Amino acid sequence: MTDTKSDVHRLTDKFLGKEMYLVVTRPVRSPEIEKRLTEHLDHQVKLEKEGVLFAAGPLYPRGSNVPEAGMFILRADSFEEAEAIAKTDPLHAAGLRTFTLQKWRVNEGSFTVTVNYSDQTMTIA
Repeated sequence: MTDTKSDVHRLTDKFLGKEMYLVVTRPVRSPEIEKRLTEHLDHQVKLEKEGVLFAAGPLYPRGSNVPEAGMFILRADSFEEAEAIAKTDPLHAAGLRTFTLQKWRVNEGSFTVTVNYSDQTMTIA
């Protein structure tokens, strides 16, 4: 089932309007997380390569270099699909993290990609 398009203000009708799903994941403090971190990261890369994962990474509170949560943004057609994907994360499946889910409408922003032909390198800014 595909979610219906979100209500938007008429001033944003011509904006990008790409809808994705934001997963905020919080650890259930356990030494098991460290043991399964490789499995989690491998899973994230798999989703990235499949075109499902838009972006992901840890969230840090102000004044700390220790993450308190993580987030990832999924390309999905519905809350149900996004939730099913989120549940496949090894840390969620093992009960080592809990998550919340929200639809996110991307309206504004930009990114820059530079491709250097001479040495075949790329930079994302």
